[in-house]
Amino acid sequence: MLRQWTPADREPFAALNADARVMEFFPALLTRAESDAIADRCESLIRERGWGFWAAELKASREFIGFVGLHTPAAALPFSPCVEIGWRLSFSHWGQGLASEAARGALRVGFMTLGLQEIVSFTAVKNVRSRAVMERLQMCESGTFEHPQVPEDSSLRLHCLYRLPRAHYGA
Repeated sequence: MLRQWTPADREPFAALNADARVMEFFPALLTRAESDAIADRCESLIRERGWGFWAAELKASREFIGFVGLHTPAAALPFSPCVEIGWRLSFSHWGQGLASEAARGALRVGFMTLGLQEIVSFTAVKNVRSRAVMERLQMCESGTFEHPQVPEDSSLRLHCLYRLPRAHYGA
């Protein structure tokens, strides 16, 4: 289930942002303060716009498992302006189809409620797990780019871009 953030989400969110497995394709692990700042920003954007990177929880137990949703990247990317779909789940919830399930709900909001014409997603080229989710969402690979917020000497700088035009949504 996707929902607005709560104060209780901060601790488990900080734990997943400090997990080297979860953050393998990001330049660095996040401190508690950095993690809280992201959660605060996500909460604020949802309050302002009604959408964003929502907190994700298991339906049965209501356990916080990460975030999934839509976002307008702040970085000047070669394909901006755009709305991206993204996710970050705790390691213990990988491999269960939860990212794909939640992302389908976010796509539905993007196309059916917000009327977006296209949604993109991107990740480090090496991130085969996230790329597999993008492909399960029927997104199409659309080239590579150097992410401007990743250090130039990082092996994570090269990213692949996936696109899903509204015309192909649900196809």
